[in-house]
Amino acid sequence: MNNLVLMTGIGSYLPKNRVSNFDLSKFVDTSDEWIQQRSGIKFRHFVDKNELTSDMATKASLKALNFSNLDPMDIDLIILATTTPDNSFPSTASKVQKNLNSKAISFDIQAVCAGFVYALSIATSMLKNSFGKKCLVVGADSMSKILNWEDRTTSVLFGDGAGAVILEKYDLKQGYNQNDIKWGVLSNSLHTDGSLYDLLYTDGGISLNQTSGHIIMSGKDVFKHAVEKLSESFLSTLKETEFSIKDLDWLIPHQANQRIINSVTNRLNFDSEKVISTVSQHGNTSAASIPLAMDVGIKDNRIKNGNLLGFQAIGGGLTWGSSIVKFGRPDNLKEICL
Repeated sequence: MNNLVLMTGIGSYLPKNRVSNFDLSKFVDTSDEWIQQRSGIKFRHFVDKNELTSDMATKASLKALNFSNLDPMDIDLIILATTTPDNSFPSTASKVQKNLNSKAISFDIQAVCAGFVYALSIATSMLKNSFGKKCLVVGADSMSKILNWEDRTTSVLFGDGAGAVILEKYDLKQGYNQNDIKWGVLSNSLHTDGSLYDLLYTDGGISLNQTSGHIIMSGKDVFKHAVEKLSESFLSTLKETEFSIKDLDWLIPHQANQRIINSVTNRLNFDSEKVISTVSQHGNTSAASIPLAMDVGIKDNRIKNGNLLGFQAIGGGLTWGSSIVKFGRPDNLKEICL
């Protein structure tokens, strides 16, 4: 398994319906000032009535494929992280595969807001163990469809969207070692604590009551655990790469709440100018938030080929995790790879 798993493409999609805090205040007991003070959120996007999670995921995937100059038939594996699938079954990933006219192995995973980091880790392991050479990792959620508009503390936080990245495996030539080259997905860590299940959940489920339910969250408790667990997880993940926090070009956290992002940044003693935050414009888009934020950083030319990126996310379960990625392709790729 002397190979590199490179992140070579990115794409994202936001629904056209952009909703301001003022718009929400027309039917939720809230205000722009109240929302911004507690979360930093100004806007979010909501899907139209007939727009599906698979629709958003497909559009983000097509943009990622275009970024990498790949055809859908080049993709061997599609892993979609979502909490809001189109159907109970089959997987939403299988619908994305159909929409793309691909033949890839396709399946969903569910780790709520940590879903993208989970999917990235699974995809990396599968590629390294010969399940193909190219993978589409997608995070997509229609969170607006599981909100309780009577819950003013939770309903104002979430939005809809999708983001996708391309992973490509390259086998190294004899004489080159993956531990020395340090490109691509360098380290992942995943964690779960089911004893904290009731801090963030929905009150519905197929086997529970045959409904999708609505989000219920103990915000203060989630905040406390998020700051502690994300900081610890990220530092341990970074340590495995032999890089230090000072080597990191950009931190791209899950966009849950600006106060959480600020608290974790301070706890890591990291430069806030090197944190990519889109929470004010997107809200919390669950599994889509990290690739959405990353795509913004690519488009505005902050993130460049060879930059060292850090991802971190926490979601219901509680589930959380971190990833360290050196983005793009090394200039000497043809020299070092088969």
